[in-house]
Amino acid sequence: MGLGWYALLCGHLLFHRDRLGYAAPIESVHLPSIGRFWHVSDLHLDPTYHITEDPSKVCFSSKGVPASNPGLFGDFMCDSPYTLIQSAFQHMSQVTPQPHFTIWTGDSPPHVPAGELSTDMVIQVISNMTKTIREHFPNMPVYPALGNHDYWPQDQFPTSTNAIYQAVAKIWEPWLQPDSLVTLKEGGFYSQLVRPGLRVLSLNTILYYSPNKVTVNQTDPAGQFQWLQDTLDMAAQSQEKVLVIGHVPVGYLPYARGTTAIREADNERLVAIFRKYSDVIAGHFYGHTHRDSIMVLLDQQGKPVNSMFVSPAVTPIKSINEPYSNNPAFRMYHYDTRERVLLDIWQYYLNLTEANQEMKADWALEYIMTESFGLKDVQPESLLQLALSFQLPQAKTFDKYFNYFMVSYDNSVVCEGDCKTTQVCSALYMDHLSYSKCIGKSP
Repeated sequence: MGLGWYALLCGHLLFHRDRLGYAAPIESVHLPSIGRFWHVSDLHLDPTYHITEDPSKVCFSSKGVPASNPGLFGDFMCDSPYTLIQSAFQHMSQVTPQPHFTIWTGDSPPHVPAGELSTDMVIQVISNMTKTIREHFPNMPVYPALGNHDYWPQDQFPTSTNAIYQAVAKIWEPWLQPDSLVTLKEGGFYSQLVRPGLRVLSLNTILYYSPNKVTVNQTDPAGQFQWLQDTLDMAAQSQEKVLVIGHVPVGYLPYARGTTAIREADNERLVAIFRKYSDVIAGHFYGHTHRDSIMVLLDQQGKPVNSMFVSPAVTPIKSINEPYSNNPAFRMYHYDTRERVLLDIWQYYLNLTEANQEMKADWALEYIMTESFGLKDVQPESLLQLALSFQLPQAKTFDKYFNYFMVSYDNSVVCEGDCKTTQVCSALYMDHLSYSKCIGKSP
């Protein structure tokens, strides 16, 4: 079935704005075949956040750096106060119609030195965030992935069962089936059928994360590579489509030239697996970078085969040396429930500066992806055309894309030259050879 009807429908949607200030389609225009799911990532609760006269003591997560303009909903030098996280889930719970499920791609604890946390504290923060989500969505399935901060010490995820894997399996038991909990307890990963013909596959990408010293030089940490291929084989035999979720994304970072977030050898292996099973995979969904970005997986002949999305964070934190941060954000995906293909992204955000000034969290629709970029859908072919347009000298699409990358943090910040090349190459090329050619390096 063609997807032109969806673009046509989106072009004629009528919108209203309710008392909370978000845009939502009038419910009567929705077709039964359109499904929806939330994606929320990088909550990073900082329970120490408070307003005080000394700006260097507003939050532990600033590591002594003075807060820039602290308010009720946070500060760009700090991780999330609970009021910010509560406001996000409150807003999500009032959007209609409600999505079918939520994916939650990790990182609940704050960015603080290891000495400020412990295994018990990390478990408690994850438990508190889970309870918050369940309070707002008591009947909605949620499919989590573990982030690099969801362990103590951070990043050092082991390859066998441990206190945190066991704890999250118990905490997330209301959401997951018994067979999902088995692999979660053993390796921090699982897969589960969301609905007939559609499966979520939650990867523990921290097993491949560069700072993880535990898994260095291991060819298949926790047996996840083999499990991934076996699970995708099973999905193919069952004629299922798979949503791959994880915390740390595959590919090259859009802000650090020549750098993969996971170890480069593991990245090459994952890219090869994803190419092999691209007809089974309906999309990839990650977090970790705190920014909003896309990647399109090309096969070895250059054909676009998978769409990959990195969701921006709820936390607004940035380091002192970064020229920009992100406004708090979460998003909704639209998909065709019959064809099991992705259709669109509705990105929501909070203008943190205005929220603090007005002492009111007016979450708003930042963009609808097909409308903002004139796309038919968010399938690989559409994303490839979008990413290729970034390279055109007169095109304004990249400027818009980079503003969304920062979640409308500051439209006076520009990305040109090497900055733009790094962004564009990371969107288009995910393996070492093609990426190196793009940025002009020899392989």
